[in-house]
Amino acid sequence: MTFRFTDAAGLGDAVRGADALFLWDFFSSALEGVWAQCDALRWVHVAAAGVDKLLFPELRDSRVVVTNARGIFDRPIAEYVLAAVLAHLKLLREGYDLQREHVWRHRETDPLRGRRALVVGTGSIGRDIGRLLRAVDVEVTGAGRTARSGDPDFGTIIASSGLADAVGDFDIVVNVTPLTDATRNLFDRKVFGAMRPSAYFVNVGRGQSVVEADLVDALTAGELAGAALDVFRTEPLPENSPLWDVPTLAISPHLSGDSAGWLDALAAQFVRLADLWLAGEELPHPVDKQLGFVPTAGA
Repeated sequence: MTFRFTDAAGLGDAVRGADALFLWDFFSSALEGVWAQCDALRWVHVAAAGVDKLLFPELRDSRVVVTNARGIFDRPIAEYVLAAVLAHLKLLREGYDLQREHVWRHRETDPLRGRRALVVGTGSIGRDIGRLLRAVDVEVTGAGRTARSGDPDFGTIIASSGLADAVGDFDIVVNVTPLTDATRNLFDRKVFGAMRPSAYFVNVGRGQSVVEADLVDALTAGELAGAALDVFRTEPLPENSPLWDVPTLAISPHLSGDSAGWLDALAAQFVRLADLWLAGEELPHPVDKQLGFVPTAGA
């Protein structure tokens, strides 16, 4: 058995004759440029949950199996969402600002119990978000590609295509959708305008799912109570982005899933999958390359 280690510049030579590729640099799009040299490739594993940076027409149409880091980021991202919502309701950012100014000001905070949350994206990460929110007495509904009832985690799932008609019923709206043609610019002026003025928006999916200018307008006009963004259309976020200066917006640099030990967990996951693949066994949870994500069983 031969192992080759390379960077993007050497991928064209390294991939010749290779049966499998572990794409550690999950933002790399180098594979498309060397596809002609992929003469034996049968399996690609990417160390990320989202595969939008990887998929291109030739790979989609090939027989190459694609797997992702399913399960690694679920709990850390769910904890980030819960923390973001609690920080908003319990006025933690405001408290920190007052502390720096040495100001003692009593305030009333808002309860989390009894809030209604819509989790847009019903994959494994969205399901962990839903379970954690439900554990603190939040009523959770899912939104996905197809509407259905009787879901084991969400109960009711509404169609994300009708988001603008549904978001007004919720206090918390979380985006964790994969980036596809259907989810690009999903959250726009129409959707933000349909939310409650008291609603809080969290994006841990992909930046391209949000029309950022529309979000800035909604927050600035007071049409939303606040938002937390961990992903952006351009990363790193440019210094001149208007997002930086919105008082009710919390920004983090795409770290919601990167809990201590995550790199070791990614490596260990690949080893487990490689053992299965080398034994000739079927790989669990392959990516549906036409859909652009791992479909949920029974959906």
